Amino acid sequence: MKMVEIVMPTNLHIKPTLTFNPSASISTWHLRKKPRGTKTRKLGAVFASISTSSHDTIGEELWPRSELCGNNKEKRASKKRVFFLDVNPLCYAGSTPSLHSFAHWISLFFSQVSLTDPVIAVLDGEGGSEHRRLLLPSYKAHRRKFSRKSSAPQKYPSERSHVVTDILTKCNVPVVKIEGHEADDVVATLAGQVLQNRHKVVIASPDKDFKQLISEDVQIVLPIAELNRWSFYTLKHYISQYNCDPCSDLSLRCIMGDEVDGVPGIQNVVPGFGRKTALKLLKKHGSLQNLLDAAAVRTVGKQYAQDALTKHADYLRRNYEILALRRDVDVQLKEEWLVERDRCNDLIILSNFFKLLEQSKRPTYRRGFTF
Repeated sequence: MKMVEIVMPTNLHIKPTLTFNPSASISTWHLRKKPRGTKTRKLGAVFASISTSSHDTIGEELWPRSELCGNNKEKRASKKRVFFLDVNPLCYAGSTPSLHSFAHWISLFFSQVSLTDPVIAVLDGEGGSEHRRLLLPSYKAHRRKFSRKSSAPQKYPSERSHVVTDILTKCNVPVVKIEGHEADDVVATLAGQVLQNRHKVVIASPDKDFKQLISEDVQIVLPIAELNRWSFYTLKHYISQYNCDPCSDLSLRCIMGDEVDGVPGIQNVVPGFGRKTALKLLKKHGSLQNLLDAAAVRTVGKQYAQDALTKHADYLRRNYEILALRRDVDVQLKEEWLVERDRCNDLIILSNFFKLLEQSKRPTYRRGFTF
């Protein structure tokens, strides 16, 4: 029987035991405010780094302390937003596990992105990748190889997981972790349930796998290290970047492969089959399944493409099964996860956490785990 771990916030107000000095330890909360309309040249139109909409602005200063515990009486005319926080990637600085990275990104996230909107945090469950590795042993194999070579265990040890969970729950964020499932699949399942409740979904993650979920009501907000901030990525940005509908994103990745996750593309067996050919065929047929069905009964393109689609159809279907996010995980959305998040604990919890990290004064924590 698989273990479902859900840690609920206590919704207690923690009284400060010290006077908070924002310049002392949480320097990340005082980023320089950029004027509206400033464009990030490096990333161009792909990221919504600056928005003229107040609820989409990422670079604003921290809300005044007097407003943190007050009720936001302004009702948005648009649909309610529910955030999903993909925790695992935030716990790394590059390839090194790092609690400081986690603290840095969630402090920015709570103070400048989600504010009082509901947040649901999701962690990878134990053995979450196994069913995909059975289909393709190379799936995320480099991550296992790194784990064996480094002194730090894969993901982060249970005691650090407890630290992360403790911080999130004290900030009134429920934490979901389901044995045998990756966080991506849990997020995809719960996101579908949120949409059924007629809310909007915002997924906070650098993981490109979530692009297959993008729609008018599903956005991504990405941690951009170069800008030291979170940036929204919407349907408009996707179309501008790829010049195709996001419904084709998964099909395109199945054809082209995913080098980062160890999933080989069709070019590994048919070198002439490139991105341009894949995009052209998908624009015409809409999805990988439609394309394969058409190629089985008639010619859909040049001979090399036709041969590739007929001879390697199972290869592509396997890629689809590996890369497609599952939306049938046995987890149910709870009503209490959809209420406004109480921010009253944020300052004291996060300032004390930063203080603990600063006081450590050590480059490593036990077995290769950095702050």
